[in-house]
Amino acid sequence: MEDVQEGVLRKMLAGLEPDGAGEGIVHYALRRGASTTEMAPFIGEPFTLRFTGERSCIVCGRSVKKLFGQGFCFPCFRDAPEASECIVRPELCRAHLGEGRDPDWERTHHDQEHVVYLSDTGKIKVGVTRSDQVPVRWIDQGAVQAVVIARTPYRQLAGLIEVELKKSFSDKTNWRAMLKPQLPDRDTLLAARDRALEALGYELGAYSLPGEEPLVLRYPLVDPPPKVVSVSLDKVPEVSGTLAGIKGQYLIWKD
Repeated sequence: MEDVQEGVLRKMLAGLEPDGAGEGIVHYALRRGASTTEMAPFIGEPFTLRFTGERSCIVCGRSVKKLFGQGFCFPCFRDAPEASECIVRPELCRAHLGEGRDPDWERTHHDQEHVVYLSDTGKIKVGVTRSDQVPVRWIDQGAVQAVVIARTPYRQLAGLIEVELKKSFSDKTNWRAMLKPQLPDRDTLLAARDRALEALGYELGAYSLPGEEPLVLRYPLVDPPPKVVSVSLDKVPEVSGTLAGIKGQYLIWKD
């Protein structure tokens, strides 16, 4: 019997099940409002995703014709703290000064311990996230391995470290490179960490963590296609076939 579920989709929930020292198996749950569905049973099975045309803001939930940024209605894109510039440019964060679009939100989310990390998403990149978002942030990026290289008491300081390291490392993920099959190379990641820590001066280097162990992430992928092509649900409202797996926040069909 066909299992049909309908709802407004949000970013999939992701977690990691330890599988030996320094490794873990990623698992996902599809989120529709307050409901969740574990995705593991659907891997390797026929799976259809159908777009009804309805769009809702991820902050206020209002139904809209057009979304901005990462899923906001225009008023929330303009005013909500979740859409502020310091989300993508953490060095601009002013939460530690008690400032921001919503100081209470900033205090809860940004005036908290953050980490700077290197992750392998097809190539080594640098990034910043709140400490309690490890390893979820790495999973969302589709990293096959990652390592924390610095820890700071608030977001802006982590952003300053990232700015310095962006002189040597990208802070972007190429989704096509990320979705290609790849094996983690521990030596390459550790060599990159050494270069990164050497690049930090005395002041920023005080927050460095040279002894952290890398984490290897393994994704639920069964016979993925040799070449991946993106699909716009605005142009192709229904995607159907055998679900080969999931990596990052991408559903991957075999055919």
